[in-house]
Amino acid sequence: MSIELDLVKDLPFRPFSSTPMAAAATKEKKHKHQDQYAEKQSRARKLANTSRQEVIRKIRAEEYGDPIRGITTPFIESFDAATGKAIKPSPELISAKSTAKDATKPPPSPANTVQEEYLNHFLTNTELRESLASSRKLTEPLISEDRASADPQVEKKAAQKHKQQDNIAEEAVSRILSLANSNSRERMRINVQRCIDAFGRHRTDQYLKPKPVSQAVLDYGPQDPVPRAGPDTGSSEVQIAILTAKIRVLANKYEGINHNDKVNKRNLRLLLHRRQKLLRYIQRKERGGERWQNLVQTLGLTAATWKGQIAVE
Repeated sequence: MSIELDLVKDLPFRPFSSTPMAAAATKEKKHKHQDQYAEKQSRARKLANTSRQEVIRKIRAEEYGDPIRGITTPFIESFDAATGKAIKPSPELISAKSTAKDATKPPPSPANTVQEEYLNHFLTNTELRESLASSRKLTEPLISEDRASADPQVEKKAAQKHKQQDNIAEEAVSRILSLANSNSRERMRINVQRCIDAFGRHRTDQYLKPKPVSQAVLDYGPQDPVPRAGPDTGSSEVQIAILTAKIRVLANKYEGINHNDKVNKRNLRLLLHRRQKLLRYIQRKERGGERWQNLVQTLGLTAATWKGQIAVE
């Protein structure tokens, strides 16, 4: 018995504590923050960091943009009413290939174009002018060959009446052919034609520089370009522009009371992903050239349209 008591006396003294280790650590942290000056500094640093993160998040969101609509440009706004104009190259643009080959001369501007408005029912302004002139000539009042018995006052009144009726008929025809009175299907047809005229390579090759030629092509040797059989309707730029016009129509329908339209929501998602694939392809192929810059600036496309995941909520 005495041996056991001696062993207990030799053991080190360990005071009993009812406070767990976690609570003790919390108390130590509280004691550290008893300094009001250090606590205020910590709060100020945290607030500055939080505000800076919020500013950076907003800047990144603005640069990233909207994956559906992007940035609204005049060309995109004209899709709603299809009030664009047909682009016809001027003589400066016709001789653009010889100018573009010379590196010392700048390429001609796309603004140097002769613009002509589109019309409804697949008509052009030239056809309209010719039809109006023909109808005007057919409805002119006949002039009597016997000038001795002709009454000038009657002929003058008949000419005035014909002119008045011709003006009324011309106004009626112009209203019928105006795109402001067309349906959505006709506006989409015009928008598709506008995209072909604006981004087709049969137009853009006249004033945009081609992408840099790779070394493999240079080693292989020069090749003669294949002549086009007609307007460019299948290039990536044209398809992206057409998809953007369709996406804008579906996005306008999906907003508001049609928010629960599951069919249009799925169609909108499919068009967005198809455009995203084409944008990634042309970005990789053009390597940031003039064709890519012209496409992004005209359509108002942002990084959100071809980067990351696109979700339609």
